[in-house]
Order: sequence, then structure tokens, then C-alpha cells
Amino acid sequence: MSSRPASAQHLRDLALLRRVRDRIDREYAQPLDVEALARGVNMSAGHLSRQFRLAYGESPYSYLMTRRIERAMALLRRGDLSVTEVCFAVGCSSLGTFSTRFTELVGVPPSTYRRQAAGATAGMPPCVAKQVTRPVRNREVPVTEPQLA
Repeated sequence: MSSRPASAQHLRDLALLRRVRDRIDREYAQPLDVEALARGVNMSAGHLSRQFRLAYGESPYSYLMTRRIERAMALLRRGDLSVTEVCFAVGCSSLGTFSTRFTELVGVPPSTYRRQAAGATAGMPPCVAKQVTRPVRNREVPVTEPQLA
């Protein structure tokens, strides 16, 4: 009968993790760190990081940066802001860190993406453009084996 309390605790933890993920989705442009997110749900930063990774496959910080990069992609496609303005608009405080993470997730630097994407999604509904242009983490890109003839 000890599995029932453990199961109930697991469900409570999942609800708290959803709250953290929702907060990141809402407040991605605010200065957020794992300690602040953990305090918001009365967990230690280490426990939050471990449980978040188990539930969502990535750390809270990684999830936050992915959200910021997704928003940055949309702003860069719009074309009316500089890369530096976009960097600060999405909550990054370092242009170097922003550019490095952007390049890691998207495959090209933000300035290159801005030039290439200017007309790529013209006429496309925003909900479709968001899905089509969603960044893919390097570990998610399928590795293909060379085909031997």
C-alpha cells in the first residue's frame, strides 16, 4: 500500500513542474533562474532540475533558452528589430550567449537567420510559421547511418 502515497506525491510533483514550465512560457523575457523557479514551488534548485529533466527531457534553463530562441526567431522574421534589440527583448543579458545558443539551436547565427528568413514565411499563418521554424536541439536531430551500396 506504500505505492499509493508515492503515486500521489508524484502527481503533486508533476503539477508543480507544470507550474514551473508555464511560468517559463509566460515570463521568458524576465530575469529567471533555477533558484527563483524552485522557490516559487518550494523545492530545492537541485531537486527541481532533476525532476524537470525527468519529466520534460531537458533542464529548466535549457527549456527557458529554447523559449527565448523561439521568440527571437519570430522577432527576427518580422525584421524591424536589430539582433541586439531582439537579444534584450527576449530576456537575454549577453549578446554573446544569445548568439551562441541561437546558433546551437537554429544552425545559423541570428544575423544570418534574419537575412534568410525575411521572406521565407511571408503569407504563412503565424501558428504554422511557428511550427515550421521551431528550433531543433542538436541531440534531437536524427543521426543517419551512411548507406552502403
